[in-house]
Amino acid sequence: MGLNYLYFDNAATTPVDPLVLEAMLPYLSEQYGNPSATNGPGRMARLAVETARKKIAAILHCKPKSIVFTSGGTESANMAMRTAVAGIRLGNMITSRTEHPCVLHTARNLHYKGQVSLNYVGLNSQGSVQLTDLSELLEQSHGRSIVCLMHANNETGTALNIPMATEICKRNKAVFFSDTVQTIGHYAFDLSADSPDMISASAHKFHGPKGVGFLYVREGLPIQPFITGGGQESGLRAGTENVASIVGMAKALELAAERYYSDALHIRLLRDELKCKLVTLGATINGTDDGESLYTVLNAGFPTTELTENLLLELDMAGVAVSGGSACSAGKGGSHVMEAIGASDLVNIRFSFSRNNTMEEVSRLCVLMEDILVKQNSMA
Repeated sequence: MGLNYLYFDNAATTPVDPLVLEAMLPYLSEQYGNPSATNGPGRMARLAVETARKKIAAILHCKPKSIVFTSGGTESANMAMRTAVAGIRLGNMITSRTEHPCVLHTARNLHYKGQVSLNYVGLNSQGSVQLTDLSELLEQSHGRSIVCLMHANNETGTALNIPMATEICKRNKAVFFSDTVQTIGHYAFDLSADSPDMISASAHKFHGPKGVGFLYVREGLPIQPFITGGGQESGLRAGTENVASIVGMAKALELAAERYYSDALHIRLLRDELKCKLVTLGATINGTDDGESLYTVLNAGFPTTELTENLLLELDMAGVAVSGGSACSAGKGGSHVMEAIGASDLVNIRFSFSRNNTMEEVSRLCVLMEDILVKQNSMA
């Protein structure tokens, strides 16, 4: 990208850290063995995969065999939901209407096929899950349930109280899968404590490569293989492992873990600065806006006027990368998240940050926003 381009779409993807690329390069050149081969190059590749697995497990405080490598968040969600329903014979599924499409569409597909009944938990006006409603839905369910609720919303940043949701699911003997794609790499996780039975991650959300992720599966959970074939990943996900990307993902998570708190402090300062400016320009902040919300995301809604209806295009033409919602749903007729929280009548812009953003960039963005929303309005 050009030096003057302002990138505030980090919830869609983050740039690969140079140290991550450096860690990957040997496995894209001289160390090219197949990790399933029994020869020397194959054993070196296998060592790299298992070292990465151990590194990720140590950061998350879980056993290495609980980490299953996948192609990313979408595959991980499908694997969690489909194999748990089939392997544990779960007849009920509870989710929310603000989940990522990979969860919503999978839930609807399983329901359409008659494999599960489907219920949606209640939300408040900020999009927060009503945990009392979750408890009631589980108590009223016939048979065992699977609960699929994301840790933090990818459009609004609204976060779920994971310990409370885990306790409710445990009390009702429900399997709990949480989409943690937006939070892995940004928060410290301790999976040795009470935690979801399964969580998902995607490396490109925390400065790793695209096309690789993982699913954590609690030890002893009897799920079935997702992709059958050669028996890789303890028989749960066949196919030759993406060695270079797996190594890169582990390095990216290691770097993130080393700087959780410094990065969070830096990004919160940037977010707060932009939020203050947007509010003065007439914006409403969508979702929860407290210490529990995802600090990397700021979703602002503007009244729909002739001036704001092309705001995304205006920003793009000015060299600013932002989004109107999930990158996976772009161009598909509006945000289901904004509709679910009653904000679909606004022009909603998602600004999302990474450690690479600077206060100077935020200042430039504030000037551009004012130029579009104030100065042009005075000239009209």
